[in-house]
Amino acid sequence: MKRIEPRFLDRSTPPHIATLILIAGISALSMNVFLPSLPNMAAYFNADYAVLQLSISVYLAFSALLQLAIGPVSDLFGRRRVLLISMAVFILASLGTLLAPTAEIFLIFRMLQASIATGMALSRAIVRDMVDEARAASMIAYVTLGMSIVPMLGPIVGGALDEWFGWQANFLMLLVLGLAVFAMTWADLGETTVNRPTSFLEQVQDYPELLTSPRFWGYVLTTACASGMFFAYLGAAPFIGSKIYHLSPSELGLLFGVTGAGYGIGNFFSGRFSMRLGVTRMIVLGNVVMAVGLTLQWLALLSDSAWVFFGPFLIVGAGNGLVLPNSNAGMLSVRPKLAGSASGLGGAIMIGGGAALSAIAGSIVTEETGAWPLLAVMSLSLLGSFLSIAMVIRRNRRLGV
Repeated sequence: MKRIEPRFLDRSTPPHIATLILIAGISALSMNVFLPSLPNMAAYFNADYAVLQLSISVYLAFSALLQLAIGPVSDLFGRRRVLLISMAVFILASLGTLLAPTAEIFLIFRMLQASIATGMALSRAIVRDMVDEARAASMIAYVTLGMSIVPMLGPIVGGALDEWFGWQANFLMLLVLGLAVFAMTWADLGETTVNRPTSFLEQVQDYPELLTSPRFWGYVLTTACASGMFFAYLGAAPFIGSKIYHLSPSELGLLFGVTGAGYGIGNFFSGRFSMRLGVTRMIVLGNVVMAVGLTLQWLALLSDSAWVFFGPFLIVGAGNGLVLPNSNAGMLSVRPKLAGSASGLGGAIMIGGGAALSAIAGSIVTEETGAWPLLAVMSLSLLGSFLSIAMVIRRNRRLGV
């Protein structure tokens, strides 16, 4: 089949890469922009810090449940329609977070904001619709390189907005950006799915083909474990920064940006070298880089400086940027005709595991323990990533791939 080249703002062609970056980027922004504001949000709602900390885990948990259905639904009804509906829900939920009178109502709307997380899953599926596996790894890397600016700058901007205008400014920004990305998606994103199943039952009947693939599970678990390190960090780092190192929202936001900068560097190298080295080698390299960063992180516990503690996350983030575009491309390429289902199921496992790790890390780190429980959770997650890609390598050798 002849490939149709994207034409910007032409709904009859596949989307421009800039649109995919925006779709994925607002998903990432919604996840972390408000983190420096958690202490002030707890004070505003007169609620325990642990209650507002749930805004991370409930968001991730609902994202995971949603993506179980998003994959097959988007394979059946198309990426465009599902994305537009998800964005509309996100816009309404963002308005709700601004109007919420209590912490409990805020958490309900925060949970509904997770509808935008479909942008991460479907931006990957759209890439896989458009190109083959090798090019998909490279293109996903460039998409995530663009969106890596968001986790780097998001908390910095969020912390500054909190200090200047209050925590609500973060959610007002999400509302405005949601409207802008909805308009861009409406104007530019042409449908990319072809040969859709004729019914939802037909789509479900294809699931065993995906679920019985050891290579699929190897890539999925690699993705889940590698990203689990980042989600554990999201769950515990705001507490560590504000309660242990006594950082202001703007200082915490700046140090959060270190990980995003590393993630951007890793994605840049993935975009440059994935086609040359292959997805498996890039994943192994990324795991090694994360191991180096985490080793330095343990050593940083000997220092009382916040900058020394947060600095090695630059290396951990770079390793994540090497692993995730390639593990995602591998996951989607095991059964290309089920790319949407693979992205949704893989995303559900990744984010569901992330929700659990975020909640665990956030609950076991206290002022008395210091930061070491977070590093223990991250170390176990990294071990899982090594073991999972080893399973893929073993299976590839058996198949002669």
